[in-house]
Amino acid sequence: MAIANPLDTLLAQPLCALGVFLPAGVHEPDVQHRQLDHLARAGADLFEIGLPCNNPVLDGRLIRSAYQRALVEGNVLDRTVRAVAHAASLRPTVVMTYWEPVRHHGPEPLARLLADAGAAGVMVVDLPRAEAHRWRHAAHDAGLSTPHLIPRTAADTDLALMVEDASGWLYAPASSGLTGYRGRLDLAGLAAFTKRLRAASSLPVVSGVGISSPALAARVAPLVDAVIIGTPIVRALLSDPAPAAAVAATFAQALQTSIGAARDA
Repeated sequence: MAIANPLDTLLAQPLCALGVFLPAGVHEPDVQHRQLDHLARAGADLFEIGLPCNNPVLDGRLIRSAYQRALVEGNVLDRTVRAVAHAASLRPTVVMTYWEPVRHHGPEPLARLLADAGAAGVMVVDLPRAEAHRWRHAAHDAGLSTPHLIPRTAADTDLALMVEDASGWLYAPASSGLTGYRGRLDLAGLAAFTKRLRAASSLPVVSGVGISSPALAARVAPLVDAVIIGTPIVRALLSDPAPAAAVAATFAQALQTSIGAARDA
């Protein structure tokens, strides 16, 4: 009998899950492990661990700063693997990365290393089309899912190709800006976009980028299977790690409140 994938099981539930993004290597491994413990207890349903790189083109100032801090600390891959292993012992865990570190470490060795650490999947947000075939096979052979980030600007004619090789989830950015965006969200546009994605694929849809407050998370929750928060957590971790769990708890409570409101409607 096949063993159910915990990530698939989580995202198949009718409730919107809370995902928490953490860049690996910003703090010493024992500190990061305690942070993950606190975040799990505060309500994180899944973790997204960021593998630091030199040019994170989709990220805003704060996450860029966190990645740079991790790179200066050194031992980035080792710290990432240790963060993934601890996160995966607590909650389903996906690695978020750019192609540059995948190319540097080698798709096949990196996929095996992250899978052995317990990752459920790896999302390469800027995967070059010319490398997609090699990466897909490396991930598949390692037993990893390959979530895809789908741009809000994707035309209907391109969606079929964009979702074809995805597994695990489809990532629908709530904003077309960089991570850390704190402006108004076009929720009607996001609703229409997630509807298009669900018509193109049966995979769960998750959203992040620009979900900067618990109130916004509550409004996005009915549209998707998981809300991923990053910058609000990273901001707390960089200034003082202690409040990060409290930040996560406010988002978790907002999702629970939105679920209760939907049931009462």
